[in-house]
Amino acid sequence: MPSQFSRRSLIRGLTAATTTLSLAGALAACGGDSDAATTTESAGTVTVGQLSNGAAKETKLKVSEVKSISAELPASVRRSGKLVIGVGALPSGSAPLNYVGSDQKTLTGSEPDLGRLVAAVLGLEPEIKNSTWENLFVGVDSGKVDVAFSNVTDTEERKQKYEFASYRKDNLAFEVPKKSTWNFDGDYRNLAGKTVTVGSGTNQEKILLEWKAKLAKEGKKLTVKYFPDQNAINLALRSGKVDAYFGPNPAVSYRSRQTANTPNPTRNAGTFSGAGETLQGLIAATSKKDSGLAKPVADAINHLIENGQYAKWLAAYNLSNEAVAKSEINPPGLPLDNS
Repeated sequence: MPSQFSRRSLIRGLTAATTTLSLAGALAACGGDSDAATTTESAGTVTVGQLSNGAAKETKLKVSEVKSISAELPASVRRSGKLVIGVGALPSGSAPLNYVGSDQKTLTGSEPDLGRLVAAVLGLEPEIKNSTWENLFVGVDSGKVDVAFSNVTDTEERKQKYEFASYRKDNLAFEVPKKSTWNFDGDYRNLAGKTVTVGSGTNQEKILLEWKAKLAKEGKKLTVKYFPDQNAINLALRSGKVDAYFGPNPAVSYRSRQTANTPNPTRNAGTFSGAGETLQGLIAATSKKDSGLAKPVADAINHLIENGQYAKWLAAYNLSNEAVAKSEINPPGLPLDNS
């Protein structure tokens, strides 16, 4: 993504332009790599959708430490008493996935909220570190971040460096102006002659560039353009500089709802699995390979699934259609060769 895009994404236009600018400005104010502010809650309670500015229904969930699961943690993490959670929301976030909330300082969204829920099961204090998408992985590599909850797609290439605990289906989508008559219809050949923007370094970029190469072999052209943030992408869509944006389905669907009654509405023009044609993509908590974190994180997610908090978390963000039955450790992901 995971949305990035599947991986980093960005703020999905709020109804009022002033609100969009307010959120974007607040995120930019956080700096390059930053500790995101978090709210203090009573023990055993995690509030999802807090300060979400309408992106979620605020829901208080009771979550207690499960000793049998926290005992699985690496000793160093247990001793620290905290779970350092990486989120790649800079420069301008991605509602409903990750963005600065209505207080203009607290990082909110479905991704950091799940990280907070997992930390509660593990008996750890969540510490959220916000960064750019690229620096998210630098943080994991360096050990400054224990685990990333940032719409990261499970891929076979990433497994060479990271270990995964899946928690949500990964679906991608094309966003177009509502007045556009174009639809993807699951066929890359429908992209011939189009100009599409995508996030750099994402799995959707990998898929899109493979389609571009296939079209080139067929004597057809697909133009791919890049922009620095979602605000620039929104402007490019409105002005006709691009025909479509290819990004995480949750964010595209969110923005189409938010823009429905504005002068520049958008719509979802078709979806595609983040793992290609033959495999359902998965979004996963991401930690350094052999860190020993994948199992306790997966067990914590499965505890949340079994006890109903997981379903309530998804429902709060209108993401119930992306639920998984079980968190898996290193499940099959986007193949190295997705041709």
